[in-house]
Amino acid sequence: MTMLDDQTTAAAPWPTAYPQGYAVVDVETTGLSRDDRIISAAVYRLDTHGDVVDHWYTLVNPERDPGPTWIHGLTSDVLRSAPLFPEVVGELSDRLDGRVLVAHNAMFDWSMLAREYARAGHTAPVQHRLCTIALAKELALPLPNHKLASLAAHFGVVQQQAHHALDDARVLAEAFRPSLHAAARGGVRLPLLECRPLTEWSDAPPRPRIGYQPSYGGGNGGPASWRPSRRRPACPYPNPGRYRADQPLMQGMRVAFSGDTSVDRDLLEDRTVEAGLHVATSVSRLTSLLVTNDPDSATSKTLKAKAFGTPVVDEAAFTHLLRDVAPAPSDG
Repeated sequence: MTMLDDQTTAAAPWPTAYPQGYAVVDVETTGLSRDDRIISAAVYRLDTHGDVVDHWYTLVNPERDPGPTWIHGLTSDVLRSAPLFPEVVGELSDRLDGRVLVAHNAMFDWSMLAREYARAGHTAPVQHRLCTIALAKELALPLPNHKLASLAAHFGVVQQQAHHALDDARVLAEAFRPSLHAAARGGVRLPLLECRPLTEWSDAPPRPRIGYQPSYGGGNGGPASWRPSRRRPACPYPNPGRYRADQPLMQGMRVAFSGDTSVDRDLLEDRTVEAGLHVATSVSRLTSLLVTNDPDSATSKTLKAKAFGTPVVDEAAFTHLLRDVAPAPSDG
């Protein structure tokens, strides 16, 4: 089937409006907050048809705690001798220059890169990004969810080491090529978004703007806006109770969100639902977990969480926990 697809693509004219090259990127980080840091990065350079030109990988010393090492496996000892970001920025720029940045949830990878570039006093040579989640939606791929693992499985790509930047970038590069060819065959316009570098930077994280999240679906870099909560289908799994520290999340847990998030709230809630969790609109005694970047705020949710003794984690920790949600116990 793959050979036939390639022959069909070769016989059809390639869209002239498509980019001339791509840089498939994956970064591992200490978390997802504005002051979190990149600890490893990988880039697969692809030509205009999505064929691999070369690949590159580096560790990065974040100059701080590496975060959830049980997810990415990178400890302080491993990262201590790694180069600082300013020491790799030149080689990274050479691999990004003139190419469209491709990533799975590209908004996150771009925002992390843009902040690291700003800290280093540089500007990333990237004008546009392409999110493979958005491309999968444009192609209407029959995926059970929009995880990288599901996209890879759809195209028969085998993951060797999940949560390792180089292998995640390889998997995405191998899944992006058939996606790109499918788009070319169907005359699909690629969902490119403009990359706007940071023009001002402070080492202190900016104060959150209450009631605002950057929009994932704003469209072609347009302005974002607050979107009301959406009605979601009922969670198919029973509530297993409260989250316990140092244990994985479990399908069926009720998760509430409060305050500003660095990742678009709709996207974050979509990921939560796709993982088999229930998004709760309020906090009660049945709530398993509250996710907030400002636990000391006096919102109704944080106040109720304190009153009920509901566990609280920040967005970065929650997003890493989402990568490995335990299945609901079987009835048998």
